[in-house]
Amino acid sequence: MSILDSLPDEPEQGPSSESQTTQNQWLDKQGSQLKFGNQSTLRPPQLKVDAPLRMVETAFLASTASLIWFVNFYFPLGPVLRIFFPVPIALVYLRWGRRAAWMAAVTSGLLLAVLMGPVRSLLFVMPYAFMGVLLGSTWNRRVPWIVSITLGMLLGTLGAFFRVWLLSVLSGEDLWVYAINQVTELIEWLFLKLELLANPSVFWIQVGAIALIMFNNFVYLFIVHLAAWLLLDRLGNPIPRPPRWVQVLMDYE
Repeated sequence: MSILDSLPDEPEQGPSSESQTTQNQWLDKQGSQLKFGNQSTLRPPQLKVDAPLRMVETAFLASTASLIWFVNFYFPLGPVLRIFFPVPIALVYLRWGRRAAWMAAVTSGLLLAVLMGPVRSLLFVMPYAFMGVLLGSTWNRRVPWIVSITLGMLLGTLGAFFRVWLLSVLSGEDLWVYAINQVTELIEWLFLKLELLANPSVFWIQVGAIALIMFNNFVYLFIVHLAAWLLLDRLGNPIPRPPRWVQVLMDYE
């Protein structure tokens, strides 16, 4: 007998050992995938910067609109500050959309209710806060000036009637009568200058009062558009371009 014959035989690798190796590799692969999957789910969520920035800018511009109304009420500077009543809320709409603009309008109304009382707060909200939302919506949709000015004029006219109604209820007197008397004196003066021997009827006097209020609001909205056009361009939130004759008149290219 030789030494080679006395050595034990090596076990042959059968199919069972190959399947065991394949199963171990599959388990290792599944474990690594589960590990990386857990790591991806445990990553801290990334914070969105837009949410706090939207909130801060909305609060800041709402307080700006309230402060402009507050200063103009106690320290009137003529029509200078009145031009900017709806502009901050319109700027909120241009930067952050409709929801932020409505939040700015409500916030400014609540702030003025605390500082000046609910009546004066309502006189700002209707029409100027609503006008800011309306102008922001039209400017965001890039509609022509004539459309946004006309819509703002109608809202301003409704705001004038709301002011007369609210102050009449609080004072116990019909303030519309005082407005009619002023318009009657103006129409009589015009008839005198034109040498017309006629007395205007009450109906035409009321029509003249409404037309005068609408014309006043039309001029006001046109000036607001001019101020917003010159200001918001420099802030990076431009509004639609004015008609060509306005650009030539203002020498603005």
